Amino acid sequence: MVPSQSELTDAIADAARKAISELFRQHPERFYYCSLITTGEAHRPYVSAWSHEALDAVVGEDPAPVGARELLKWSYADSPYCGFGDEYFEGVKELFGRRPRMDPEDPDGWGLEWDLRVGAMEAAVARLDHEGLFGRGAARVQIVINVEVMPPDAGNAERARRLNPVDAIAAWLEELGET
Repeated sequence: MVPSQSELTDAIADAARKAISELFRQHPERFYYCSLITTGEAHRPYVSAWSHEALDAVVGEDPAPVGARELLKWSYADSPYCGFGDEYFEGVKELFGRRPRMDPEDPDGWGLEWDLRVGAMEAAVARLDHEGLFGRGAARVQIVINVEVMPPDAGNAERARRLNPVDAIAAWLEELGET
């Protein structure tokens, strides 16, 4: 049976909750970025995150090349936590495999399926935010959450605006030239 958008949302939320909760438990750091990452083909997502401590460790105490911190700060792929808890997404992968094949020769069908998959990811992240996984009040505005498509598309900023309080994404938008 083909899983519905609601079933995808539930599975993604469960997998992401487990992965992100474990990340926060194992690494009690000051996280400022946490995102589900997918491809332009809307394959099943995976987690990427950055903390101030991880960025400092990657950049190092020695003088880093000029601009290194800025280049790495929002780079999902360079994060030491990229793919963290990937094992929790095996069931999500199986559900995505049961969805209709995305045929590039059928742009309308492709678009509908892409919107359904990415919509399920966004709904899952919104649910986790509503549950308080990323903090509440002042703590919540310290972290940018998102569902990002790689390579980047214009929808990344749109989803960030929907998922975050304005105060949480102001620096992200400015630093990525999205303001």
